[in-house]
Amino acid sequence: MKNTSRIRQFIDTILGYFLAVLMSAMVIDVVWGVISRFLLNNPSSFTDELAGYLLIWVGLLGASLASGKGMHLAIDLLPRNLNPPARHKLQVVIEILISLFAIGILIIGGLRLVYITLKLGQNSPSLGLPVGYVYMVLPLSGILILYYSIDNIYRHLTYEAENNNDE
Repeated sequence: MKNTSRIRQFIDTILGYFLAVLMSAMVIDVVWGVISRFLLNNPSSFTDELAGYLLIWVGLLGASLASGKGMHLAIDLLPRNLNPPARHKLQVVIEILISLFAIGILIIGGLRLVYITLKLGQNSPSLGLPVGYVYMVLPLSGILILYYSIDNIYRHLTYEAENNNDE
């Protein structure tokens, strides 16, 4: 369990720093867009597009980190009213559902979207960047969410096993 915690802490740290870099780049991009438009009267052609792409990456990777830290949107009315063993069983079921979503929609669907856009040669208008690179965040965030879900399942099952041995 300690190795899992170290790996998880490492991923959390790297992801947190990467998100900070992306957010900083987005702030710089938006500030430059405002300066070039209103102070220099020469609007930058790429700032809107770049800000949108950075927002997509920040949003999806931020959702992955939030999912890993248990800060995602959840209705906890049922779990609060259950005893600890039942709560952990419910959490395992929820994590399995999250894993299925991550695999089906984010990883498989995201990889298909990336493949199709790269195969078709779709490029962004201002940056000329292959749009498939922008969409790479879908399978990446799916892999991260899947990792966190598997780790959470392991933690809940370990809790159940430890408490069943005590009785």
